[in-house]
Amino acid sequence: MKKILLIEDNKVVRENTAELLALANYEVLCAADGRSGLSLAKKHIPDLIICDIMMPELNGYGVLQLLLKNKNTKHIPFIFLSAKTEHKDVRKGMNLGADDYITKPFDESELFTAIESRFTKIEIMKERYQKKTATSKNEKIEKVKSELKNLEQLKNYFNETLDEFLFKPNETIYTEGGNSNYIYLINKGVVKTYNIDEQGKELITALHKENDFFGFTSFSQNIPYKESATAIEITAVKRLSKNDLHEILDKNHELTHELIDYLTGNVTEFKEQLLQMAYSSVRKKTANTILKFIEKIKKRPEETIKISRSDLASIAGIATETFIRTISDFKREGLINVKGYHIEILDLKKLKKVN
Repeated sequence: MKKILLIEDNKVVRENTAELLALANYEVLCAADGRSGLSLAKKHIPDLIICDIMMPELNGYGVLQLLLKNKNTKHIPFIFLSAKTEHKDVRKGMNLGADDYITKPFDESELFTAIESRFTKIEIMKERYQKKTATSKNEKIEKVKSELKNLEQLKNYFNETLDEFLFKPNETIYTEGGNSNYIYLINKGVVKTYNIDEQGKELITALHKENDFFGFTSFSQNIPYKESATAIEITAVKRLSKNDLHEILDKNHELTHELIDYLTGNVTEFKEQLLQMAYSSVRKKTANTILKFIEKIKKRPEETIKISRSDLASIAGIATETFIRTISDFKREGLINVKGYHIEILDLKKLKKVN
C-alpha cells in the first residue's frame, strides 16, 4: 500500500481529502502545519507528499526546500495543493522543485490523476534504471570474462561476481552420477571427493582446501560427475557453470594453458597417492595421511586437526580398524595425541621418519 503524507492546515479540507485517499486504498498520514509535516516526512518517508502553501509555523515553500536538502526525503514526489491560483504562484512552486500543482477547490479526478501520474513516472524511471544497471553489469562481466589471463584472475572473477553457497560438515555438495553442471572454488573450509566401491567402502580421491578448484569433468561433453563431494567442515564455495567456463576458456588461451597445468598437477598428486597406498607400510601410510591432511588445510603442526578416523583411513587406503590400531600405536609412542575427532602432533620429526 502506497503511503501519502497530507499537510493541510484547514481541518475540513484535510479530513475530506484524507478520506478520499483512504477510500482509494492509500495509507494516509496527516499534519496540520508545515513543521509537523516535515517531522512526519523525515520519520516515515512517504511515497508522496501533498502540501498546502499558506500555513502557520512553516509554509509549503519552506517545507519543500527543507525536504530537498535532506538526502532521505529529497526524492519524494511533492504536489502543492493551494488556493493560490495566480500564474506566478504556480511557477514559483514548480521552480522550487514540486512535481505538480493543484488549485483549490479541486476536482477528485484531478487529484487522483496527479497522484497516479507521479507513481507511474516513478515506476517507469525505476524500470529504466534497473534495465540500465543490469545491462551495464552484464557488459562489465562480459568485458571481465574476455580479460582473464590466469588462474588468480579467474578466482577473483568467482569471488566478485558469483553467489556463495554454504555447506555444513558432512553435507553433500554433489554426488557421483549427478549432472556435472558446475565448477567450484572453495572460499572457506575443506572438501573431500570420493568414490564408493561395490562393498560400500569409501575411497577418498582428494582433499580440497581454501582457494582450490574442484568438480572438473569434460569441458566438451555433458558427462556426469565421476565422484561425490562432501564438506568436511563448515565450507563456503562459489560455483561457475561449465558453459560459462567454456566461454571464458574460448576467449582466453593463456588461462586455458594454466588450467591444464593445474589439472595435470592434480593428476600427478593422485598418482603419488595411489603408489603410496599400494606400496607403503601401514605405519607409513598412516603417518603420511596425517601429514598430508595438515598440509592440505594449511594447519601448523602444533594445531589440532579435526577429521573422522574413517576419512583418514579412506585417504590412506587401509581398513578403519587397522588405521585406528596404528593411531593408537602412534599415541603410545608419543608421536601424536588423540581426543575424540581431534589429532595433535607431538613429535613432527619422528612422524615424518615413520617407515
